[in-house]
Amino acid sequence: MTENKKIKTNLKELIDTKDFVDHVSVDCVIFGFHKDSLKVLLLKYHDLDLWSVPGGFIFNDENLNDAAARTLYERTHLSDVFLEQFYTFGDIKRTENNVHQKLLENKNIEVDKSHWIYQRFISVGYCALIDYTLTYTFPDSFNEVCQWFDIDKLPNMAFDHQEMIEKGLLYLRKNIDYQVMGSNLLPDKFTMKELQHLYEAILGEPLRRNNFQRKMLSLNILERLEKHYTGSANKAPYLYKFLENPEIKNNDFS
Repeated sequence: MTENKKIKTNLKELIDTKDFVDHVSVDCVIFGFHKDSLKVLLLKYHDLDLWSVPGGFIFNDENLNDAAARTLYERTHLSDVFLEQFYTFGDIKRTENNVHQKLLENKNIEVDKSHWIYQRFISVGYCALIDYTLTYTFPDSFNEVCQWFDIDKLPNMAFDHQEMIEKGLLYLRKNIDYQVMGSNLLPDKFTMKELQHLYEAILGEPLRRNNFQRKMLSLNILERLEKHYTGSANKAPYLYKFLENPEIKNNDFS
């Protein structure tokens, strides 16, 4: 996390800032898991029927990864999140819906059309997978609502943020083993069934139990522990934990 003095607390203060890197921004696609369901964290702009992923700008004296972490904290109060770069968005028309102009007009803030806020921006996308109960949702000077949405029930999105979510989801699925290990969504000790439910929610499809267990054990990322006895008549399942710094293989579950 960068120094708190850099946090911009209102729109006018942000617009007047002159020490941002030109034409580059960061956006964070944050996926959440809860009750076997995959969600994405979105923010709604004040007085606009538009939603976005948490994003912001980069200071000239700031590392890119630090900017992503700071931006995420400013917009959501999430910290110490396992963020990974997944894509760079540079389409010429990606900001055509003039969200910044509408937002400034609603706040009665006048700036010249040549202002940096209206210029073309290339955005570096970051993604993370977290437990959605960890978030503290609150309004700020830019957004009035911070809310979770099912990934297949998105609201009206600003800029190219729907594409960001789609590409972030593809990245998450392609790198599911790294993301699951870094997300802390499972307890230190978990059953194979718990692990399978998490994978199914992310991949969006059911997996055959025997195939899943065989594939996961072949990845050499798990350590089998004692059995989990609950006192029920059902066969007690083994508990597992992730190995530290394993060499992850392909995760094809076919």
